[in-house]
Amino acid sequence: MEHEQQRGEGAERPGSATTASLEQPAAQPAAGSLWRDGNFLTMWSGQALAQLGSQVTELAIPVLAVLLLQASELELGFLNAAGVAAFLVVGLPAGAWIDRMRKRHVMIWADAVRALALAALPLLWWLGALEMWHLYAVALVVGVATVFFDVSYQSIIPSLVRPAQIAEANGKLEATRELANIAGPAAGGWLVAVLSAPFAILATVGTYVASFVALLLTRDHEEPRAADDRGPILREIGEGLRWVFGNGLLLRIVGTTAVSNLFATVSFTLLPLFLLRELGLTPEAMGIIFSLGAIGGLAGAMATPHIVRRIGEARAIPVSAIAFSGIALVLPLAATVPSIAFPLLVVHGFVSSFTVLVYNITQVTFRQRITPRRLLGRMNASVRFCVWGVMPIAALFSGALGSWLGVVPTMWIGAAGQLLSAAFVVIGPFWRMRELPDAEPARTTGS
Repeated sequence: MEHEQQRGEGAERPGSATTASLEQPAAQPAAGSLWRDGNFLTMWSGQALAQLGSQVTELAIPVLAVLLLQASELELGFLNAAGVAAFLVVGLPAGAWIDRMRKRHVMIWADAVRALALAALPLLWWLGALEMWHLYAVALVVGVATVFFDVSYQSIIPSLVRPAQIAEANGKLEATRELANIAGPAAGGWLVAVLSAPFAILATVGTYVASFVALLLTRDHEEPRAADDRGPILREIGEGLRWVFGNGLLLRIVGTTAVSNLFATVSFTLLPLFLLRELGLTPEAMGIIFSLGAIGGLAGAMATPHIVRRIGEARAIPVSAIAFSGIALVLPLAATVPSIAFPLLVVHGFVSSFTVLVYNITQVTFRQRITPRRLLGRMNASVRFCVWGVMPIAALFSGALGSWLGVVPTMWIGAAGQLLSAAFVVIGPFWRMRELPDAEPARTTGS
């Protein structure tokens, strides 16, 4: 997410350009005129629809599994693990491979793969042949395509706009993502209620097709890296890993994020069962909870500059970590007071999204600032491998634990584990600083 939990957030956000292209566009509008830049607006409109569609599917597939296929705790664990396995399996080499390709082309192919894979689910359901293993296969394929899409998406902006417009472009993409997080789950809940979960997935297929077309119509000016500028894949991957693990402050951030994601995934894997079966909520109510909670992410993005100015950049990291790890206890607490479960879950989602955004914006900015440009892609891929690679393992563990102990005890274990995650940044040098360094600190443990 990079505190990335199952429900948005987290982590580094798609659309945050972290690497520069080898060439800048030859002829573009003056800086500050992106509203008149038809090329950027074409790409942006496609991505806005795709972000909205992905939120619909994020709700529709678990609902399909729980309500139509009667998935068990273990089966939900397999499903969630399949969706995030790609981050563990191909997360590291994907960054090095994509650095050698034209990123817009990678995104086009990824959209095509995601649309075709998801379209298979409503077709199989209509034919009466849909089974859980189909969901596993589709989740795995979509997950691999998403890894390649997201890494490319984070790096394409410098080849579309002028350097002075990059911040504006990223701001527009980030705002769109947060709005999709707010509107998407509610729209997904409504579509599931009106059309049923399988056909709601077709809405996402349509948005990926729209993104595919928009990218075909978008022009970029990126040139692939020259062959003599490429080293062996393993050497390039190792260089990125050494950079991340050799920086004491960055290592502490990775530790907090990885442990938090590990236990958050334990909780969020069983969240559909928790909401739909344990609490008896409807898919519409589930979508509304997610949407209202996501408003906290938008508020957090807006409040982060003010918080950083008030308490300092360095202290914002442990403060936000304490907040998002502590609020995790509210999720299982809702099961003990079902009469007020709905408002408790909304509060949990809002505070969690708000504080995760403060944490992410602060630590990602720090990472980008201290990392040499030539290492940015591999640094981000290395961090993502560490903090997302734990998620498929946690999903399988959650499914097994839920089958053994039950859904609610598993949620408590996930919440308790998240409390521990903040220790990496709470105990250490962050409190002694106000601002984080602009250059790489000494390669020490950071203690």
